[in-house]
Amino acid sequence: MSRIFLFKLTKRDFEVQPFIDSGKGGQKRNKTMSCCRIKHPASGAVAEATEERSFFQNKKVAFKRLLEKEIFKKWHKIQVSKFLGNYIDADKWADEQMNIYNLRFEIQVEGKWKVIKNQDIKDYDSLED
Repeated sequence: MSRIFLFKLTKRDFEVQPFIDSGKGGQKRNKTMSCCRIKHPASGAVAEATEERSFFQNKKVAFKRLLEKEIFKKWHKIQVSKFLGNYIDADKWADEQMNIYNLRFEIQVEGKWKVIKNQDIKDYDSLED
């Protein structure tokens, strides 16, 4: 069974930043850029690794951490939904649901709730408090 890729992420989609970390490890650690921070601007996810002595090992660990971030997982889920055509624009959906003809209006008359038809409402501004 062959796989179909919906979209691809490349090196250009990520920002890899080497940096110097301080702390235990002595002079060598304080002088070398062995730590790695990876950013994914599209999702806002950021991960970093400082444990290993090698930049490339830290890069691998940071990338794994980035993929495990909840914000990245949500972004990925949204992208997959868009490509499959299952994505619902929440603002558009909310506007459609708030259409005057989709709403039900009730008022309290003599202690009981009474449904008012949309045609009976003359002044929409009076509904707002």
